Amino acid sequence: MLVAWGETRYISAIRTYKTRFGKDSTMGTTLAQLAELVDGKVFGDPKLKITGANIIRDAVSGEITLMDKPDQVGLLMENCQASAVLVREISDKLNIDGILVANVHEAFGKVIRFFQPWEQKQASGIHRSAIVSLAAVVDPTATIGAGSVISDGVVIGKNSVIHSGVHIQAGCHIGEDVTIFPGAVLYDRTEVGDRCIIHSAAVLGAYGFGYDSSTGRHILSAQLGNVILESDVEIGAGTTIDRGTYGSTQIGEGTKIDNQVMIGHNCRIGKHNLLCSQVGIAGSTTTGDYVVMAGQVGVRDHVHIGTGAQLGAKAGVGSDIPEGQQTIGIPAGPFKEVVAEHMAVKRLPDMRKTLKSLTKRIEQLEKEAAASAAPAIRKAS
Repeated sequence: MLVAWGETRYISAIRTYKTRFGKDSTMGTTLAQLAELVDGKVFGDPKLKITGANIIRDAVSGEITLMDKPDQVGLLMENCQASAVLVREISDKLNIDGILVANVHEAFGKVIRFFQPWEQKQASGIHRSAIVSLAAVVDPTATIGAGSVISDGVVIGKNSVIHSGVHIQAGCHIGEDVTIFPGAVLYDRTEVGDRCIIHSAAVLGAYGFGYDSSTGRHILSAQLGNVILESDVEIGAGTTIDRGTYGSTQIGEGTKIDNQVMIGHNCRIGKHNLLCSQVGIAGSTTTGDYVVMAGQVGVRDHVHIGTGAQLGAKAGVGSDIPEGQQTIGIPAGPFKEVVAEHMAVKRLPDMRKTLKSLTKRIEQLEKEAAASAAPAIRKAS
């Protein structure tokens, strides 16, 4: 069902604040009112005026900051000009007003949004400049942004937001509460589960890098599969996930993928994996659940990474990784073994000096032994 584009409506913390307190957040508020916003408890002056929020490094007078580690007390007291702080525990060393909260980061996020209301939700519907096929099915509660292209057979579920300039090719299925940011491209038959987030310039379903070179020319292999994202997956900006040759390239439920990650054709990524920036995974690789790959990890094709495995930054993986193993290095190996090897390499210059010294000492001892043995040999003769 297609819905006409409605007027833009804005939903933000500032509107909530105006309703409750009758003031504009940009003019400041009191510590007590912020405590109510974050379900916290004030220590110090509840009438203290707060005009903004910032991190310890950048906060100035009038702003509230956060302290998420006890060892930040010195930094806060000596180098920060903030007027108040959000903390989880009150320390005797704190000489500043603030709010006691259960979750510092959650509370600080609410305060940031209050002072810098960024959340703007457009009314559900289809922008007049979007191109939506009459053969597409768009839920009335979904939003299609300016300049987006929605092709034949596409299905878009409830409350999903397709931002401007997104191209969704034929036969794609988008679940409920999905957000796709500007400029993302979904090739045909891509399936996106509920509550997924796909960031700008991500490409899902591009051709896999596979060729038949038996004739002396590189002939593109079959590209008959697709990409499937299970629910609650996040895909970072500029990340690419290739379609399967015949079957599907699949990303498991809850997996979070950072910016500029490359996942090859036919890969099966498990549930709740964390793949950091610039990870590259070659075709037909599989992972278990809760696998972590740090930045710039490279994985060859047709290997399996076991459940709970952790791969350190720049690890070069050329074979299967057992379940739960911590792996680092090029080529990648068990953490303790690789660390021991690196420590041994660092000692090589000193070991070389010791070897040269011992060699000279042995040569000297051999000369002395030969000299002492010479009279005995002459006497015997």
